[in-house]
Amino acid sequence: PEGLQAHETFRAADLQDPAQMKQAMQGAQAVIHLGSIADEHTYERIRAVNIDGTQHVLQVAHELGVRRVAFASSIHEVGYYSRSQQVGPEVPVRPDTFYGVSKVAGEALGRLYRERHGLEFVAVRICSFQPRPQDARHLSTWLSPRNAVQLFRRAVTTPGVGYLTVAGISGNTRRWMTPEGWDVLGYTPQDDAEESATAL
Repeated sequence: PEGLQAHETFRAADLQDPAQMKQAMQGAQAVIHLGSIADEHTYERIRAVNIDGTQHVLQVAHELGVRRVAFASSIHEVGYYSRSQQVGPEVPVRPDTFYGVSKVAGEALGRLYRERHGLEFVAVRICSFQPRPQDARHLSTWLSPRNAVQLFRRAVTTPGVGYLTVAGISGNTRRWMTPEGWDVLGYTPQDDAEESATAL
């Protein structure tokens, strides 16, 4: 990719190949796991990449002594809740797609590796990651780029976090996902989609 800084290294790897993942993750102290098929697909493809691929990341992290994995989870885990409800990390999951099911599985795998191996794990349930809000729904679900950077940076650097799930949104006035866990990470959103309300 273009724009790599002098201190940055790019290593290509296939989530479906544990050997490639092991090579890519050599020397890592923490991993931000963003890789997946990010839209709906066949169950077989979602399972192979999103579920098995996440297990490969966690297993390799364990084998290499990585301290923590921050996982890109999704709003689709709870997609069948009414938008009139406040949804926090402790409500029962209600996935709306195979993609959402894969994120439920990813969080469950993270819990297993935490309990069995002591691997620290933070799941960020990303909602609508966009440069700016695009529609009325985003007034509730928007995650700005700079808030995403802050949130994932804190997800891998905040000490004393064993297992945690948080909403991946900005400080939106109309949010329906609750902010539980933000205080644990010290995440303070800098943006609010409400600033774009009159333009939508």
